[in-house]
Amino acid sequence: MALLSPQEQRIADGIPDWQAGISEKVQRRLKSWEQARPVIDIYRALYFTESFRATEGQPLILRWAKAMHHIAEKIDVVIGDDELIAGRGGRAERYGVLYPELDGDFLVTALHELPNRPGAPFTIDELDASVVEQEIAPYWEGKNYHEALARELPEEVLPYTCNPKNVLESRFIVNETSSFRSFTQWVHDYEKVPKYGLAAIREKAQARLAELDEFNPVDTLEKAPFLQAVITDIDAIVLWANRYSQEARRLARLTADEKRRQELLQIAEACAHVPEHPARNFREAVQSQWLIQMFSRLEQKTGTTISNGRMDQYFYPYYKADKEAGILSDEEVLEILESLWLNRAQYADLYISPTGGAFNEGYAHWEAVTVGGQTPQGQDAVNELTYLILQSKRQFPLHYPDLAARIHNRSDERYLYAVAEVIQDGCGFPKLINDEEVVPLLLSKGASFEEAFDYAVSGCSEVRMPNRDTYIAPCAYINFAAALEMTLRNGRMKKYGQEQIGLATGEAADFGSWEDFLAAYLKQQKNFLKQVFLQQYKIIQLHPKHFAWPLGSLLHDLCLEDCRDIHEAKIKGGIDLGFFDFIGFATVVDSLAAIRKLVFEDKKLSMQQVLQALDDDFKGHDIVRQYLRHAPKYGNDDEYADSIARLLDEECLKFTKEYSQALEVQLDLRYVPFTSHVPFGKVISATPNGRYAYTPLSDGSSASQGLPKGMTKRVLRRCCFPTMPPRILASGTGRQGF
Repeated sequence: MALLSPQEQRIADGIPDWQAGISEKVQRRLKSWEQARPVIDIYRALYFTESFRATEGQPLILRWAKAMHHIAEKIDVVIGDDELIAGRGGRAERYGVLYPELDGDFLVTALHELPNRPGAPFTIDELDASVVEQEIAPYWEGKNYHEALARELPEEVLPYTCNPKNVLESRFIVNETSSFRSFTQWVHDYEKVPKYGLAAIREKAQARLAELDEFNPVDTLEKAPFLQAVITDIDAIVLWANRYSQEARRLARLTADEKRRQELLQIAEACAHVPEHPARNFREAVQSQWLIQMFSRLEQKTGTTISNGRMDQYFYPYYKADKEAGILSDEEVLEILESLWLNRAQYADLYISPTGGAFNEGYAHWEAVTVGGQTPQGQDAVNELTYLILQSKRQFPLHYPDLAARIHNRSDERYLYAVAEVIQDGCGFPKLINDEEVVPLLLSKGASFEEAFDYAVSGCSEVRMPNRDTYIAPCAYINFAAALEMTLRNGRMKKYGQEQIGLATGEAADFGSWEDFLAAYLKQQKNFLKQVFLQQYKIIQLHPKHFAWPLGSLLHDLCLEDCRDIHEAKIKGGIDLGFFDFIGFATVVDSLAAIRKLVFEDKKLSMQQVLQALDDDFKGHDIVRQYLRHAPKYGNDDEYADSIARLLDEECLKFTKEYSQALEVQLDLRYVPFTSHVPFGKVISATPNGRYAYTPLSDGSSASQGLPKGMTKRVLRRCCFPTMPPRILASGTGRQGF
């Protein structure tokens, strides 16, 4: 009898996800949009554009704050049935918003493609589409960031990044990511607003503004606009919250349901008070956090949205006080959390560029909630709220939020068991993050112990230190399988014909030794890294000219102190941590191991045989493919392959150590492709690890999918070559030979 996880058992029993042990309110909300396709809401883009049209010539950060004030004043405020936490960026039950300042050159074509896009389609109203075409897109033509980046990229970089004849078409080779997200993943200092209120920050900004020296050009031209933007942005959020308060009171007057009337009055009271003033209870703290979270989404197109930080830490004082006062039950906490998770699920991160859409299929999201870990003083941080968040995640049927559990060598057994129970349920969460690895790494980058202990997970698996991290420009995904293919094809790729994209390192059949072949590959790899750093240099220069983030900046101690927007290249006192992604790691390692073993050492295959099999996508070359598939493989605890993996890793780190100083950013190597290994695989022809052409590359730092370990001659003959004459295998050397 099969042992099923609770999630699998619910499916087997035919129980809909939205009935899986959650409150009736959440069930009703889920059922209402269970299968709903997200709708494109144009109004953030429309009001942002209206404001920018009226403020041309003013400092960018001030224009941004004024645009947000215009949005806060004009955008519809919607409170749906059964919602306990107010705040939306769109009118529909599920929605995505547009950021024309980022990639407005994609707008018109995207409107026609998005309804039928595989993986993550969106719908749009015909009248709204006409507004986009006639009022929004024309203004941003020639002004948006994507077009500016395409103009600025050096001539040698462009062919790796996009089709030089059509910059809207990605090459998926050395892929910049800054044109489909204006900001990489991020975590605010969420403790600040519920604890002190935005009014306290506004007062501080007003005092600083009054103290500026009008004769000092830095004060007048840089600090004054920044502080004015901070004040304007806070006024905007407060205005927006007050509009929700007014709407809740209006709805309360209309309802005949007394229980719902009381819920609406609670929303009204909360939104009239927070986030302008300190939260007075748990419900207000959650409402305050969500308004900041949602306003951030309206203000900036952040990669993987805005993460939630250490929710079990900054909400705990309010939870504890309310519990001790007897005004809050754990059941109410769970219902509030579930309502919050649903609010997050309503907002679908919309990528209008085909590249962004390909990287984020299935409405992908990573707005991580971090639980557990250690306090800034190094003590175990788990508390009662930690367990409630784990419980809410365990019973919540959607994959929102993205949950991360910090683990350290003194983590309590009860906590570890609770984490394991959630994982056992089969929902894929939480991801486990090891303090014993992360904290020393952050210390080595210049963080204090307090800062390192207080990190929060952000995005896929990145970490952030609120008030200390300052680097935000999205970095490149590098398809090193393309570097391998260029080594085999003398700088060309089958997908792109005879175009000379990479270095001409010589014909593969002419390499006389493994050392020659490896040297050619490493030249291609180093050249790819060169293109990445050229890209990133331009991106760092362009970002502050195209983007500003008043809210993200006013919530960051260093930005507020220095009166500089977070998009500026260098924030005084900040730690600039970035990364670039190695896509297709195991595909490349396994392919190099196969070439080394079978072609140059054992000479079971000639290079010409391999090249012909790759050209034919292994049709008619089954024996060659099986030899390649059974060569040493990375991920099998096989030193033969793992030594190649270490070499590639070390060469990347050597490059970034030498040249990161030129960018003034500590760029690290990362192996987190989430779904991007799929579109990257679609441009790579067959590879020498036995992978078929244009299929997905290996995932992250994991071993290649579906590739077997080496087999003995006897097993190989029985399983793979049942009709093969014995003489073909006579020269085999057991497992290492295949």
